Amino acid sequence: MENIRALFQVMTRRFGFLNKNCCGVSGYEISLTQSHILYEIDHQHQPSIQQVAETLGIDITTFSRQVQSLVKMNLVKKTPSVEDRRVMVLSLTTEGKYVATAVDKMMNSFLDEVFSYMTDFEKETVLRSIQLLNSCMAKSKMCCNPVGD
Repeated sequence: MENIRALFQVMTRRFGFLNKNCCGVSGYEISLTQSHILYEIDHQHQPSIQQVAETLGIDITTFSRQVQSLVKMNLVKKTPSVEDRRVMVLSLTTEGKYVATAVDKMMNSFLDEVFSYMTDFEKETVLRSIQLLNSCMAKSKMCCNPVGD
C-alpha cells in the first residue's frame, strides 16, 4: 500500500484545504476556516462563541479574530445571550445564510461530481470508511480532538 501520509497529502491538496480562500461567493472570499465557522453557526442552535470554537478545535483567540472578520463582512452577528449577558451567541445574517448555503451547494456539487465516478458500492464503501476513520480519529489521544464528533 502507498505511504498513508502521502495519500492524505494528495487528498488535502485536491480538496483545496491548503488554499488561502476556499470559495468566492457573491463577491466574498471565504477562507476554509470561515466556511467551517459559517457551517457550524448554521447547524447549531444559537451557539456561543466558545461552543463553535470547541466544536472546530480552534483556540479562542484565533477563533475570535475569524468571527470578527465575518462580522465586518456582515455575515455573522454577535448577540449577548439572554441567560448570561457575558456569553456571546452567534447567528448568521441574511447574507451570511446565503453565503453558507452557497458554499454548502458548491461543496455538495463537488462531492457529487467526485462520487459520480464511482459505482454505488464504491461510494458506500468510501462513505463507510470515512465514518470509521472519523470514529477512530475521535478516539485518538495523539492530536486534534474537536468536540461533537
